[in-house]
Amino acid sequence: MPWVDAHLEKHGGVLFRGFQIASAPALDRMIGAIAGEPLSYRERSSPRTQVSGNVYTSTEHPPDQAIFLHNENSYQHAWPRRVFFCCVTPADAGGQTPIADTRRVLAKIDPAIVRRFSDRQVLYVRNFSAGLGLSWQVVFQTDDRAAVETYCRTAGIQCVWRDDNRLKTLQVRPAVAKHPRTGEQVWFNHAAFFHVTTLPPAIREALLSQMPEADLPNNTYYGDGRPIEAGVMDELRGAYAEATRLFPWEAGDLLVLDNMLMAHGREPFSGSRTVLVGLAAPMAWADVAS
Repeated sequence: MPWVDAHLEKHGGVLFRGFQIASAPALDRMIGAIAGEPLSYRERSSPRTQVSGNVYTSTEHPPDQAIFLHNENSYQHAWPRRVFFCCVTPADAGGQTPIADTRRVLAKIDPAIVRRFSDRQVLYVRNFSAGLGLSWQVVFQTDDRAAVETYCRTAGIQCVWRDDNRLKTLQVRPAVAKHPRTGEQVWFNHAAFFHVTTLPPAIREALLSQMPEADLPNNTYYGDGRPIEAGVMDELRGAYAEATRLFPWEAGDLLVLDNMLMAHGREPFSGSRTVLVGLAAPMAWADVAS
């Protein structure tokens, strides 16, 4: 839909209010009209429930905790160019979906840090084990280890099977990308989202008291394996905070994001909250200059 695409490329997101898009079938129809066939949620990083077709609940994270800003699936070899949120039931309090323009985020980061990430990229390390985080069976949507190995080989992911049917994966991706339509440089990665220091202190300390850093469910490093300095992580999180905008959800709202131009998250909330999510328009690193 050219009108929507033009506004997304200019602003990064469009909020449709008053159209009463408040169900999975309605969201599915809107995705099809604006961006084509909805995509399945693959190589998962958060718990979600499939509502209907390829429409899912938003991340089922404890309501008293925030979800840090991120670009959907930017740690993968491929991601959706369009992300859709529709609000069925707004929270009693809180529960906003904060958004941050990744062009602004990039501009607020020290250029020396940007160059360091551009040169070294980002290493994502994930550990999958029973009882802590998502299992590899859920993440890759299969019980077949050979199918996981095939997926990882195709996606440029190193996978290491460990005892007790545990899996460790490592993948290096760019931190900065050039938007395929606008030509602008954007900060496009999960470096801050997955880093252990972004966790709430109580959760971080509890995890590190139980296991070494190398066994954490998720963590990030420079692409050469060196740790990302604490001061750098503080600057990254500060850049997101400075670029963040909030709006209150209303029932029937539809938010459409250009996934490369706009990061999103979730504020803590109270009461019931139902926000549905759909993904569309696949893009891969092989198609994007970094």
